[in-house]
Amino acid sequence: MNEHIPPTLLGPRPAQYAMRITVGAHSARHIRRIVRSLLEEWDLAELTDSVELAVTELVANVVRHVPDRRCALLVLRQAAGVRVEVTDGSPQVPLTPPELSPEAEGGRGLVLLDAVVDKWGVGPGPGGGKTVWFECRPARPPGQTRGAGNHSW
Repeated sequence: MNEHIPPTLLGPRPAQYAMRITVGAHSARHIRRIVRSLLEEWDLAELTDSVELAVTELVANVVRHVPDRRCALLVLRQAAGVRVEVTDGSPQVPLTPPELSPEAEGGRGLVLLDAVVDKWGVGPGPGGGKTVWFECRPARPPGQTRGAGNHSW
């Protein structure tokens, strides 16, 4: 007889999740489901909206700008929140255009990323590629806001 065994009965999930994937047009949807599940398991569900939007932007950048569309995703539970890393083989560092036309259909991803996460940055990845990462923390002290240029290169 087959039966569903809830994940909580199988034990807690590890404090990290990693996968290598060739992304396409629908990959972000599947990655969002994985991230949502991890955040719920880690009692960080309040971060779901921010983390889902941010990871969607990073995956969309791989789809648009990385020729082979291959990347690695790493989701790490931290003492104070979560860190997500997307590593790809392209050395091209993501840039925010200095000026965007109101009619421009692209170029706002990093602006959105900066607005919804607590900290983000770009670092060298293996084999000449790069890793774009971000961190989100739950409930900040009063007066502290997200974004405001909290990135590093």
